[in-house]
Amino acid sequence: MRISVIDGQGGGIGALVIKRFKEEFGEAHEILALGTNAIATTQMMKAGANKGATGESAIVATTARSHVIIGPVGIVLAGSMMGEVTGEIAVAIASSDARKFLLPLTQENVEIVGVKHEPLPHLVDQIIKGGLKEYLKNV
Repeated sequence: MRISVIDGQGGGIGALVIKRFKEEFGEAHEILALGTNAIATTQMMKAGANKGATGESAIVATTARSHVIIGPVGIVLAGSMMGEVTGEIAVAIASSDARKFLLPLTQENVEIVGVKHEPLPHLVDQIIKGGLKEYLKNV
């Protein structure tokens, strides 16, 4: 299974996702670190991703071949992450056939109604030990 983790700016969110993923699933799946910039990609690679790539072209090409995409909700909002998420990135991710697990975190002027605000580590645990674990078990 090819899991793409997408992050921008410092890569801290993606790095935490990858670290927790590796703790839970080990090397059973291929983790691809896709950064909107080189710093984000580097941080996710340090967290244990199998491969990494940076920028619009890499994100667009890789998400088309991914089985699962994980990242903050901003990855489907054109212009988010201080402009690092281009329209092409947002469309590629949103239209990918991959199962998407989006963290309800955004620096944009967007509020996701009905979502309980929790610390990032709790949200990542919900993805890894909840929805993602169940999804991978049933595929």
